Amino acid sequence: MQDKPSKNGNAMKIRPIYVIIPVLIGIGAVVWLFWGEFGNFNWNAVNFTSGAIAWLLLAVVAVAAREMGYMWRYRRLTDGDLSWLQSFKVCMLCEFTSAITPTAVGGSSMAMIFMNREGINLGRGTALMIITLFLDELFFVISCPIIVAFTPFDSLFGTFDVDFSIGLKWVFWGVYALIAAWTALLFVGIIARPQGLKRLLVVMFSLPLLRQWKRKAARMAVNMASASAEARSKSIKWWLEAFAATAFSWTGRYVMVSFLFLAFVPGCDQWLVFARQGVIWLLLLVCPTPGGSGVSEWLFSEYYADMVASAQAALVIALAWRILSYYIYLVIGLAVIPSWLKPAMKK
Repeated sequence: MQDKPSKNGNAMKIRPIYVIIPVLIGIGAVVWLFWGEFGNFNWNAVNFTSGAIAWLLLAVVAVAAREMGYMWRYRRLTDGDLSWLQSFKVCMLCEFTSAITPTAVGGSSMAMIFMNREGINLGRGTALMIITLFLDELFFVISCPIIVAFTPFDSLFGTFDVDFSIGLKWVFWGVYALIAAWTALLFVGIIARPQGLKRLLVVMFSLPLLRQWKRKAARMAVNMASASAEARSKSIKWWLEAFAATAFSWTGRYVMVSFLFLAFVPGCDQWLVFARQGVIWLLLLVCPTPGGSGVSEWLFSEYYADMVASAQAALVIALAWRILSYYIYLVIGLAVIPSWLKPAMKK
């Protein structure tokens, strides 16, 4: 028997300020980074040829492919209980909430509410939300070493600014270690030893220094147990398909940037463009600003500075990247939310 749609979802309100602040931060970062280029922008330095337009269209296709991957994953995780249209709504709402909350929080933390509105039991939705989190983290744990193994180390972390390159290496490996540890914890909690982890959390958060978070730890343990019951009942084929959908989606996100570079800097090392996306998105997982606003624009422009000779081309690529990876979801999310809230308003 399924739960009724959560009242939390019914009461969901999006204040304009939640959208305006990250947009202003992002635009402000772009203006600050490229201030010298706005006044005397040379459009002749940017070749909008028919080939460039074709690559830009393929970048849009890559964005669509990314969302198809996420929709495929929700279809697989729910064993087809969510239709393609319902999966689309859940994806867009998750993307929207990701855009207006710190990336360290992520829109997937609201996925159980969105799935509940589409008819998925809230307890099951919470379990599936934890599984999606595990799959995303697992993708980075597996893909980052592959990227490092097949990319010259010095090239991967940039050659434009020595201090930036060294700092990026340290931050990258530090964040990777945190993600790997968190992924291992999720693996133990939902697959290997859920009861053992539950007991460990109870003991740890009974200590004086951690006692204030004991209630949250207990709630986490309950959610992990629910996720474990869901996960351990699935076949290897189910897991492989869910992970394949996850990898397909993230790959689409990376390839989109490759298409942007093919449009404006066709002679650059395309594998390096792709590989550096893995580094960027790993770092953005722990970004404290809404949707990575400000940080992502700065990181992208600095990191790819040694691959784009023209400042005008760099500006166009940076803007196109943020439009296709961020601003587009603000627009689509705002369009989807009214129809998502409409059934609740009728009750």
